Amino acid sequence: MQANGQEGTAAIPFSAPPERPWVFGLLIAPMAVLANGVVGGALSYLLRRQGVGPERSAAIIALLSLPQTIYFLWSPVTDFWMRRRTWLMVAAAAAGAAMLAAFQVRSLAGHWAVALMFLGGCLGQLVVASCGGMMGALHSEVSRRRASSFYQGGSLAFGAVAVLVLVLLSAKFRLGVLGWLVGAMIALPSVAALAAPRQPEVNLQGVGETLAHIWQEFKSTFLRWEAIPYTLLVTFPMGSGAMIALLPGLAADYHISGQQVAWINGLGGALLMAGGALSATLISTRVRASVAYPLTGLVNAATLTVLWLGPLSPSVYFVGVVLFLYTVGTSYAMFTAVVLEFLGGSGKSGSARYSIINSLGNIPVAYMEFIDGKSYGRWGTRAMPATDAAISAAGAILLLAYFLTRRQAGAQKQS
Repeated sequence: MQANGQEGTAAIPFSAPPERPWVFGLLIAPMAVLANGVVGGALSYLLRRQGVGPERSAAIIALLSLPQTIYFLWSPVTDFWMRRRTWLMVAAAAAGAAMLAAFQVRSLAGHWAVALMFLGGCLGQLVVASCGGMMGALHSEVSRRRASSFYQGGSLAFGAVAVLVLVLLSAKFRLGVLGWLVGAMIALPSVAALAAPRQPEVNLQGVGETLAHIWQEFKSTFLRWEAIPYTLLVTFPMGSGAMIALLPGLAADYHISGQQVAWINGLGGALLMAGGALSATLISTRVRASVAYPLTGLVNAATLTVLWLGPLSPSVYFVGVVLFLYTVGTSYAMFTAVVLEFLGGSGKSGSARYSIINSLGNIPVAYMEFIDGKSYGRWGTRAMPATDAAISAAGAILLLAYFLTRRQAGAQKQS
């Protein structure tokens, strides 16, 4: 009866609120400036200008990179008390203030400056957690894929621009003035959170009911058989980008000058990766992220064969690095899509669960950098890209075979 009645009357179409996946390219900007622009980019240059040696600089940067690995310990706070987009704006403002204060200290290598930058890094990771929770709340798979691409593209692009700005202006302005610039670049982009999709409020009565609800969400994500292959997917080395930090060290073997390294492995490389991340929007959502990610990882591994098998010449280096960086950007976007597929819906604990899964993605970067370095020391220049390509391709093929078989089995079962 209800169906017949609807057929005879003009139904008012329900209009879902716009999800605006593009906004995540701006929402990640505060952390992109802090982590990729300052800590992972301009800081070593600024420290060297202050007379700090590479050994001390490396130790400081390693310490300041630690929050990116352990932020799941405090990220659950973004699931409570305030909306996630509010948490994002508060965290960005606080991180910007901490970095501003750090740049007012006479030396960036001083204990107070390092402590303030570490605090800024911890606060900035709440931006990542908030973004993850908000992306997990997107309903459309198309929006999730596009959000993943803009998220990674924005992270890489804003980080590259921040490095360029800080390095160029460091010769004209003192450190305190740069601090105001850093603080502004971290805090101001967070205003874009006002354009973020509204997050549904979860109204639960009582602490016991809230904890029970969160426990059910954690069980549905992690305590299931499907969680095992997804965990392998984010911890296997394909598309990890471990070679990004090692490629500048290979440049001398390919007869590349310092200025060329600064361009191709610096701003140019970051923009290449950002372009690759945005190109992931062209991958159809009919291809599941758990299939598309090992596919892009396999393509990324194949690009390293240029460096492996080609002669040690500048042209081979440029071609190999351009192809590698572009495809690793695509892999990064698909990695985020896999994290969201693993996560499922955000619910009440989306930021916490996203942070745990996302943190696992740092594991293959660490162990592949170690393995690649060992292969160089034992077998020489070509062994480094060869080792990375072989291990990454093996992992990609193994997991691709599993997820393709799983999909085919599911289709046969439905038929």
